[in-house]
Amino acid sequence: MALLFCYSKQAVCARLRIAATRKNKTDMSEKKKKNKKICSSIGGQAVLEGVMMMGSTCMATAVRDPEGVIQIEAKRLNKSSKAQKASKIPFVRGIVNMVNSLVRGTGTLMRSAEVYGEEEDASRLEKLLAEKFKVNLMSVISIISACLGVVLAVALFLVVPNLAVSGLKSVFPSLSGSVWEYILLGVIKLLIFFVYLGVILLLKDIRRLYMYHGAEHKTITCYEKGLELTPQNAMGCSRMHARCGTSFLFIVLAINILIISLVNWGLGVSRIENGVLQFLAKIGIEIVLLPVISGISYEVLKFLAKFDNKFVNIFKAPGYFMQKVFTTREPTEDMLEVAIAAFKKVLEMDADPEMEETEFITAGILSQKLKASKEKFAKHGIDESDAEWIYSLVLGIKRSELGEERMVSAAEVKEISELEKKRLTGRPLWYIVGDVDFYGCKIKVDERVLIPRPETEQLAEITVKSVEEGDKVLDMCTGSGCIAIAVAKGCRGKHISVTAADVSDAALMVAKENAALNDVSVQFVQTDLFDKIRGRYNVIVCNPPYIRSAEIHTLQREVREYEPRVALDGGDDGLDFYRRLAREIGRYMVRGGMLILECGEGQAAEILKLFTRRDYAIVMKDLYGQDRFLKIAF
Repeated sequence: MALLFCYSKQAVCARLRIAATRKNKTDMSEKKKKNKKICSSIGGQAVLEGVMMMGSTCMATAVRDPEGVIQIEAKRLNKSSKAQKASKIPFVRGIVNMVNSLVRGTGTLMRSAEVYGEEEDASRLEKLLAEKFKVNLMSVISIISACLGVVLAVALFLVVPNLAVSGLKSVFPSLSGSVWEYILLGVIKLLIFFVYLGVILLLKDIRRLYMYHGAEHKTITCYEKGLELTPQNAMGCSRMHARCGTSFLFIVLAINILIISLVNWGLGVSRIENGVLQFLAKIGIEIVLLPVISGISYEVLKFLAKFDNKFVNIFKAPGYFMQKVFTTREPTEDMLEVAIAAFKKVLEMDADPEMEETEFITAGILSQKLKASKEKFAKHGIDESDAEWIYSLVLGIKRSELGEERMVSAAEVKEISELEKKRLTGRPLWYIVGDVDFYGCKIKVDERVLIPRPETEQLAEITVKSVEEGDKVLDMCTGSGCIAIAVAKGCRGKHISVTAADVSDAALMVAKENAALNDVSVQFVQTDLFDKIRGRYNVIVCNPPYIRSAEIHTLQREVREYEPRVALDGGDDGLDFYRRLAREIGRYMVRGGMLILECGEGQAAEILKLFTRRDYAIVMKDLYGQDRFLKIAF
């Protein structure tokens, strides 16, 4: 509980940000120039194994994960117009910052815990919440932690001090209503505060957290001094900073003591005879005045941070003392690397409004992770089905099983994230994966060949069913060799021979690899259609280029920019290769042979007109009801 409260208190105060100092006016005196301190607009907060930095438009949290990799989650600050206006109003802005710090700080701490504390296998409780109630365990913990932090803060700094004073008044009645009552209340609050800070230092995790707190301060100071942001430069900077939340806490306590004492004295709360009512009145006043105290404290901190001279440093001294003794420790260079990574990310995002947000790689519920991935792909104009394929491949399940609720481990999410990053560059998914499943065969693919489509798999099935015992089969425009390999594998035992031809030597290299991968015998020939083909065949199958030249630019980006144009462009009307086939097919087809073709939408009728010397022809539809395949008998 103490640990959670500490984190919540850090979240409330550790990220107070001071607006960048305006340029000095030309007529400003040299004395003012020396006293004016130039500050960064970026503030920070230590988190578990990392640091969160927040700028004017964004926040970035860097955490070193268990594998030693620095992960960064960067988010834009989506401030409403009302919140933006409120953040500029003196005294009000302190309250706004306090609330935002509590919400964002607690959330950031929980997110860092997900990165550093996540185990590979989800616990039974996590799986139960995910599968039965569709609830993320870390979200539940985050809410409970925030509530416990607030309850503990109220108990330690409001209830306990007032109870202690009430006890002392029962022993020393003369204290009631005197100035000493309020002095004792303030002293007790300070004692509790210092004891609390001292006790939590006994916790190893807190000491490490404070080392990252020191790394945060050193990084900001390094930047404010104009030094290059390196761990070595930052190491030589002070770990104390005027805008630290620790200083803010001390100011809050000091102002709390002053204001609460004056209000209680002015209202005559001590004269309430009923002890219970008097106690509740004091607690109520402190709670009601907390926003006011926070607003005033923020303005005091903001004012003091602007100057650096002997007089102002007297007021800063208590905060510096607390930072040095309690809330900061000297960091290691690897901790400074983390803090610098977060700081630089904020600088980049503040400078570039178009820079995209990033997320931690953490475990989570499948449905939530998949939904987020689909939204990300849709935003970039990428088919959502690619997200489904990525999850299916990484998780080793069918796409139809993606609706089942389950946890996705951090390792799985990391693999998914890597594939998503590559896909977002525009490169086709199957080039990224490196292979596809095609009619029971594993087919390697890259930019040298077309990616086999479902229609082509249907073409391979038609061909396999058309091949008879002892047939000679020619796969023209073979590309990756997928059809030839599927036929050779699917017709084992029929004693057939398969030849695959293509104009591209690069494509044939891929096709040969695929033949070896699938352990089938296929003869390969580099040729421009029939130029180097010898002999006649019982079955010739061909999926030639059939896209109209003028339509190439309208294709999807991943097709237009990555897949080989030579395998797509079918000429002005898309029928160039069909005309050549029609002119030359007679010399290479045995009597009673079969030509099996794939074609584009609306092309079947025109193609049939080209093959005048035929016995009969059959037009077959694809899975979407389009005329896609032709079987022409000679």
